Parts: sequence; structure tokens; C-alpha cells
Amino acid sequence: MSKTLISRRPLFGRGSSTVPPTGERQPSRLQLLGWKPFFQQQLTLDELNDYEPLRVMAVHRSQLDLAGEGGGRTLPLTPALAADDVEERPTVGDWLLLERGSGRFLRRLERSSLFRRMAPGGRQLQLIAANVDSVLIVSSCNKDFNLSRIERYLALVREAGCRSCLALTKADLCDDTGAYTEALHGYRDLPVALVNGLDADSVAQLRQWCLPGETIALLGSSGVGKSTLLNTLSGEQLAATAGIREDDSKGRHTTRHRALYPLAWGGLLLDSPGMRELGLVDAEQGLAATFDDIGALAGRCRFADCAHESEPGCAVQAAIESGDLDQRRLHNWRKLERELERNGRTLAEQRAGDRALGQFYREVQSHARERKQRGD
Repeated sequence: MSKTLISRRPLFGRGSSTVPPTGERQPSRLQLLGWKPFFQQQLTLDELNDYEPLRVMAVHRSQLDLAGEGGGRTLPLTPALAADDVEERPTVGDWLLLERGSGRFLRRLERSSLFRRMAPGGRQLQLIAANVDSVLIVSSCNKDFNLSRIERYLALVREAGCRSCLALTKADLCDDTGAYTEALHGYRDLPVALVNGLDADSVAQLRQWCLPGETIALLGSSGVGKSTLLNTLSGEQLAATAGIREDDSKGRHTTRHRALYPLAWGGLLLDSPGMRELGLVDAEQGLAATFDDIGALAGRCRFADCAHESEPGCAVQAAIESGDLDQRRLHNWRKLERELERNGRTLAEQRAGDRALGQFYREVQSHARERKQRGD
């Protein structure tokens, strides 16, 4: 069963594709791994000669899987890489500079985008991926479909400045896909694709997001069909798949770690474990962009400090009463705003603690060096 893309805006607005016009030379291996001028401009002439850039394709407990112009290799996770600051540690999609010959790590290049979350429990920051160009938010035409969760993903994607598309899987098993597309009628800047993840012809419409040199992340809950999409798009069995529970449409984790998979025509797909818990942190701009309709309404309220509850002249409540705004959407906006504030405080406390601990370690090391010099 083949479904067509329901697009409400041009798919590519930033002109970042590395596909060459007809007649020009084909991209290099490095370009097919996502190497762009943004990264090239960060290297000095000496670094261009003496060091090679390699991309992090997967992160394991004790090593990184890397890929570069000369092929793949592994790099042990040394103390130089396992920084105290979580955000300084390498994650999938990062570019690292290694000395030619010795393989000595020099530095990580500045990121063009970064996806992160507060891990389950709300006490620890966790990196998801770096240097992503586009995101396929994956949901399914069953009980997993959840507008509030989609809004959460959109806030994350828009904070990172990436393009987004919603892929609704299992369309072949649904008698009324129109109910799902109708629920999305207010998201006019979000392209929506209805697909059967097992049908190559149906999934082919997503290839316009997977151009040579472009990095595309698959984000969604367990069981929505991310790994199935990866396998069908690639034409290979790259990731394990499993069924879902019929009573609630929830799936089991089949992807155990995040990894970048090169596609035959040059795109890269990031598959990641299902994330039913995606705690937002430092995503104020992304949240504002996702709920810009509420922000516009709030600007028309009579009082600048309107809480949008029972105040006179509240444009937000007036929109709810007229049916122009869904009460669920307002509730989710408030929930995510509170979450951002709470996670922001937690992260600030964590960073302060990390700085204090780092200062303590430096003082201990300094005293040890002084004692050694004195011969104590």
C-alpha cells in the first residue's frame, strides 16, 4: 500500500544538500559522511595537513566507532574523551580530529546542531546526537499516536534548528488514516508522510529527506517502526525489529544504542532506542516556535502578565471558547514550560556541582605536584 507525502511547505529551505548538479564531480567519501564547509572552516592549514577528521558512527561503553576518508576504525574512550562536562563528551554524529599515523585525539569540532534530553529520572543530561540535518519524527496509525508527544519532539527539533517531517507508519493496517491527518491540520508547516514501513514503494517517498551527505535522525517511541523504516530504506537488514503489544500498541526496545547507518546512495540515517521519556532542557526557543500560535494570542491579552485562566480580556481563553485553540494544546504548552523551568534549575545545580568537583580535583593534583617537588 503506497501513500503520498502530504507536504504543506517546501521540504528543503536551507540549501544544505551536497548533491552536485549534473556534470559536476561526485561527492568524496568524507562529504558522503556529512562533511560540510561548516566543519572545514574550523581547521587550520596545519591541522589539514597533520590531522584527519573522522565521524562518530556509534558510541559504546569503552570505545567509539569512527569513519573517515580512509575507512572505519575504533577509538578507545580515554580520559581525554570522557570529559566531566557531559556536553563536551563525543556523541553520535560528532566530528573528531585525530593525528595522522598515531591516531592521537586532538579535539572535537564545533557542532552544527545538538540533540539532548534530561534522562529518565530528571537528574542527568544525556546527549542524543550531533550534526543532524533533518529529523523524521516517527509515529504510527494506532494507539501510539499522541499529539502532545509529537509537540515535544517538535520543540526538540526546532531548538536544534533542523528540518522535520512526520512519518506515520502502519498506514496499511489502519482503516481510517484520515482521522490522523485531520488531527494534524493545525500543523501546516509540518510535512506528513503516511507509509507502510515494509513496502519499499511506500517508503520511497522518504528518500527526498535522505540525500547524499545529509544526516537524518529517526525519533519516536518503541514499536512505531523506526528500525523497519531503516531496513526498508536501506534495502538491508541493518537493525533488529520486533512486534508490539496489541492492547496498547507499545513496543519493545529493539535498538540498543544510537548508531549512524550510511545508505547506498549517500545519506546517513541515525537509529536510536525508543524514547517515551524525552525531558526537554534549554529548549525555550524550540518551545516558542512549536507553540507560536499561543504566543501570538498571548500578545493580544488585555494584561501582559495574563495566566490564561480566568482573567478578563484573555485572548487565549477566547480562542478556546471559539474552538480556534484546543484545550489540550494549551495544557501541553504549560506542562512543557514547567518542565523546562524545572530541568533548567536541575541542570544549573548539576553544572555548579561539576565545576566545584573539577576545582577540587585540580587542587588535589596541584598539592600532589607540590609535595612531589618538595620531596615529601
